[in-house]
Amino acid sequence: MDDARITAAELMALARDEVPIAGQLGIVVEAVEPGAVIARVPYRDDFVRPGGTIAGPVMMALADFVMWGVVLSLVGPVHLAVTTSLNINFMRRPLPGDLLAHGSILKLGKRLAVGEVSVYCGEEEDLVAHVTCTYALPPPRRTDEPGI
Repeated sequence: MDDARITAAELMALARDEVPIAGQLGIVVEAVEPGAVIARVPYRDDFVRPGGTIAGPVMMALADFVMWGVVLSLVGPVHLAVTTSLNINFMRRPLPGDLLAHGSILKLGKRLAVGEVSVYCGEEEDLVAHVTCTYALPPPRRTDEPGI
């Protein structure tokens, strides 16, 4: 497959309509290729928790969003593709700054997609989290089913 099944602009529009937290966090999709997505969360003071570090839920939300984009880059805008597991390893304390996430597919099956996301603070210098994630894909709609 040469082209992604969804563009960065389409992913951002879909997120705006169906994943409001992406807009609340200010997630910006920087690149979409088949099986790979790069996105950024611009730094905000309200992301910092006690100790001067960016809160884990911000990194987790970014990673989940990126993996969702990775899946859609391969299967198109499937509305019921959902996270079934997300495992995050916090590698080092992210200092205040933008978060950049690179996601890629490890395996795409008929019903499950497995991928990984690397989260960096700043550019690609400081790996702050490594995430593995599994998404469930809905079964294909039968042609004899009524539309919704």
